[in-house]
Amino acid sequence: MNNTANDEKVVPALGAQRTTSGMKALLGDPKKAMMKLALPMMLGMSVQTLYNLVDTFWVSGLGSDALAAVGFVFPFFFVIIALSNGLGVGAGSAISRRLGSKDKTGADNVAVHTMILMLLLAAAFTIPLYIFAEPIFILIGAGKTTAMATSYGRVIFGGSILLFFTNVANAILRSEGDTKRAMNAIIFGSILNMILDPIFIYQLDMGVSGAAWATVLSMGVTAVMMSSWLFFKKDTYLSFDFKDFSFEKDILRDIFKVGIPASVQQSSMALMMLVMNVIIIAVSDTDGVAVYTVGWRVVTIAIAPLIGISTAVVTMTGFAYGEGSYDKVSFSHIYSMKVGVLVETGIALMTFIFAPQIALVFTYSESAAHITDDLILFLRIICLFYPMVSLGMLSSSLFQGVGKGMNALIATILRAVIFVPVFAVFFAFNLDKGLVGVWWGMVIGNLMGSMFIFVWARVYVGKLLKTGSPLDIPHKLPDHEELRV
Repeated sequence: MNNTANDEKVVPALGAQRTTSGMKALLGDPKKAMMKLALPMMLGMSVQTLYNLVDTFWVSGLGSDALAAVGFVFPFFFVIIALSNGLGVGAGSAISRRLGSKDKTGADNVAVHTMILMLLLAAAFTIPLYIFAEPIFILIGAGKTTAMATSYGRVIFGGSILLFFTNVANAILRSEGDTKRAMNAIIFGSILNMILDPIFIYQLDMGVSGAAWATVLSMGVTAVMMSSWLFFKKDTYLSFDFKDFSFEKDILRDIFKVGIPASVQQSSMALMMLVMNVIIIAVSDTDGVAVYTVGWRVVTIAIAPLIGISTAVVTMTGFAYGEGSYDKVSFSHIYSMKVGVLVETGIALMTFIFAPQIALVFTYSESAAHITDDLILFLRIICLFYPMVSLGMLSSSLFQGVGKGMNALIATILRAVIFVPVFAVFFAFNLDKGLVGVWWGMVIGNLMGSMFIFVWARVYVGKLLKTGSPLDIPHKLPDHEELRV
């Protein structure tokens, strides 16, 4: 980053276009930039997590068959989320690095490639899932809930292109520092969904398919908002030109080298939950699974602020890496973790203190009251690893930001698929701690995994600071193509 004698900031040229507040933030003080990027997304992710709980609450009123039907659809829905988020992370990283190197033309090209890829990927999943929904659910054992799962699933699958678009568009907005509008889109869609759920499910008597329509309609409204910003209002930093488009291998490779590992990384979390269910059943019964399932929902709420911070780390470290400002890469990593540790320590304390009240919210019914004490114990044990999650999650985001997606994937698999299950089995069986041992094993496994990736990330950053690293993106624009603001 260059400064004139009058301390004017220099930003990439836009020709006759304007710059944006998001780009000014990325080029300014890294501490202020990190907070400007992180705070909106922390709020947005927290509201989105709350929506997921509210959605489950309304569907639960339809009975266990409705919950089971949604459960059969969820793995496919989760894959769609993982793919769209992975594509968004890969694109966001590639765009941020190009913007940092003052290659706006390259960043625009990545954005166009991402939109085309999004359409192809959405079609590849939406069409076959919609057509073959019923035989798929029969094949996986939906049984008496097949009809209900099919009605719910076809609406979700048919509208999945909206989910692909909103997740990718959100990532593009974040990559140029526009987290405020990204937050607005997330919050608006989540609140609208919460409002529409009871109307569609109960007042319009649409049942479980009403929940799906509420989700798709909310995503549709959000998609219209984002389309207006990106393609019609055109007040974003990035611009889209689809004329004479042709795929470029280098751009595809750059998106995929972060996007594919990010998608697999999210999917590995589902694998961890599956493995943990098997372990829990081995030492307990279905009540243990119920405690874990409900308790993990509380965990997702607790770490939602970290997901918001992690999106800022991807953007900030990617931009700084593109600039060649490796000291800013290091600062963004350390500063974000300080904020994350502070926030999660506060959440952990609140969880420990108010565990009985939190447990009561999820076990108020007569049929669930008997797991209240077990859930309280789970919450008070599991909250101990909240602060350390910051080290792992934000170090993973650092690797994604600088284009090292495989590093993030390897560390996540090591933590979620190896460390957590191994320690859970060790504490549960070898130390004869049973279900409580499983919870302690999860804590220790997460702590070990987070420390591993943190050390790996610091070693990597140390090498950057000491020797530098060749950029894997196009060279910087000449000085005469810069614009003072």
